[in-house]
Amino acid sequence: MTASALALSRRDPLIALAAQHKLPAVYFTRDFVTAGGLAAYSPDTLEQYRRAAGYIDRILKGAKPADLPVQAPTKYELVVNLKTAKAIGLDVPATVLARADEVLE
Repeated sequence: MTASALALSRRDPLIALAAQHKLPAVYFTRDFVTAGGLAAYSPDTLEQYRRAAGYIDRILKGAKPADLPVQAPTKYELVVNLKTAKAIGLDVPATVLARADEVLE
Protein backbone atom coordinates (compact mmCIF):
# COMPACT_ATOMS: atom_id res chain seq x y z
CA MET A 1 0.00 0.00 0.00
CA THR A 2 1.36 3.40 -0.90
CA ALA A 3 1.54 6.23 1.60
CA SER A 4 -1.34 8.68 1.65
CA ALA A 5 -3.42 10.66 4.10
CA LEU A 6 -6.49 8.74 2.93
CA ALA A 7 -4.88 5.39 3.75
CA LEU A 8 -3.88 6.65 7.20
CA SER A 9 -7.39 7.90 7.93
CA ARG A 10 -8.92 4.57 6.81
CA ARG A 11 -6.28 2.32 8.38
CA ASP A 12 -8.56 -0.05 10.30
CA PRO A 13 -11.06 -0.70 7.46
CA LEU A 14 -8.15 -1.30 5.04
CA ILE A 15 -6.55 -3.83 7.38
CA ALA A 16 -9.92 -5.56 7.89
CA LEU A 17 -10.54 -5.71 4.14
CA ALA A 18 -7.12 -7.25 3.48
CA ALA A 19 -7.71 -9.83 6.23
CA GLN A 20 -11.22 -10.64 4.99
CA HIS A 21 -9.88 -11.44 1.51
CA LYS A 22 -6.69 -13.05 2.89
CA LEU A 23 -4.48 -10.57 1.02
CA PRO A 24 -0.84 -10.38 2.15
CA ALA A 25 -0.55 -6.59 2.30
CA VAL A 26 2.66 -4.68 2.98
CA TYR A 27 2.10 -1.24 4.45
CA PHE A 28 4.10 1.98 4.53
CA THR A 29 4.28 2.43 8.28
CA ARG A 30 4.56 0.19 11.33
CA ASP A 31 1.29 1.62 12.71
CA PHE A 32 -0.61 -0.62 10.31
CA VAL A 33 1.21 -3.71 11.60
CA THR A 34 0.62 -2.93 15.27
CA ALA A 35 -3.07 -2.48 14.37
CA GLY A 36 -3.20 -5.96 12.80
CA GLY A 37 -1.67 -5.61 9.33
CA LEU A 38 0.75 -8.22 7.99
CA ALA A 39 3.97 -6.30 7.36
CA ALA A 40 5.50 -2.87 6.90
CA TYR A 41 8.66 -1.81 5.16
CA SER A 42 9.34 1.84 5.78
CA PRO A 43 12.02 4.42 6.51
CA ASP A 44 13.09 4.53 10.14
CA THR A 45 11.45 7.77 11.33
CA LEU A 46 13.72 8.13 14.36
CA GLU A 47 16.75 8.03 12.08
CA GLN A 48 15.17 10.68 9.85
CA TYR A 49 14.72 12.99 12.84
CA ARG A 50 18.35 12.48 13.81
CA ARG A 51 19.48 13.38 10.30
CA ALA A 52 17.17 16.43 10.28
CA ALA A 53 18.96 17.67 13.39
CA GLY A 54 22.19 17.68 11.35
CA TYR A 55 20.51 19.85 8.71
CA ILE A 56 19.27 22.29 11.36
CA ASP A 57 22.78 22.46 12.81
CA ARG A 58 24.24 23.32 9.41
CA ILE A 59 21.60 26.01 8.80
CA LEU A 60 22.17 27.56 12.23
CA LYS A 61 25.88 27.66 11.44
CA GLY A 62 25.21 29.71 8.31
CA ALA A 63 24.60 27.24 5.48
CA LYS A 64 21.98 28.25 2.96
CA PRO A 65 19.11 25.75 2.90
CA ALA A 66 19.03 25.89 -0.91
CA ASP A 67 22.66 24.74 -1.01
CA LEU A 68 22.07 21.64 1.13
CA PRO A 69 21.59 18.36 -0.76
CA VAL A 70 18.32 16.49 -0.65
CA GLN A 71 18.81 13.28 1.27
CA ALA A 72 16.89 10.05 0.90
CA PRO A 73 16.35 7.75 3.87
CA THR A 74 19.28 5.45 4.53
CA LYS A 75 17.77 3.14 7.13
CA TYR A 76 14.58 1.16 6.63
CA GLU A 77 12.73 -1.11 9.02
CA LEU A 78 10.82 -4.31 8.37
CA VAL A 79 8.08 -5.25 10.81
CA VAL A 80 6.14 -8.53 10.49
CA ASN A 81 3.00 -9.63 12.34
CA LEU A 82 3.01 -13.44 12.70
CA LYS A 83 -0.50 -13.56 14.17
CA THR A 84 -1.87 -11.96 11.00
CA ALA A 85 0.25 -14.24 8.82
CA LYS A 86 -1.25 -17.30 10.50
CA ALA A 87 -4.77 -15.87 10.22
CA ILE A 88 -4.48 -15.52 6.44
CA GLY A 89 -2.71 -18.87 6.05
CA LEU A 90 0.70 -17.49 5.15
CA ASP A 91 3.96 -19.11 6.20
CA VAL A 92 6.57 -16.40 6.54
CA PRO A 93 10.00 -17.74 5.51
CA ALA A 94 12.64 -17.91 8.24
CA THR A 95 14.93 -15.71 6.13
CA VAL A 96 12.33 -12.91 6.18
CA LEU A 97 11.89 -13.27 9.94
CA ALA A 98 15.66 -13.17 10.41
CA ARG A 99 15.90 -9.91 8.45
CA ALA A 100 12.94 -8.29 10.24
CA ASP A 101 13.70 -5.52 12.69
CA GLU A 102 10.69 -6.55 14.73
CA VAL A 103 8.40 -9.58 14.71
CA LEU A 104 5.04 -9.27 16.46
CA GLU A 105 3.54 -12.52 17.71
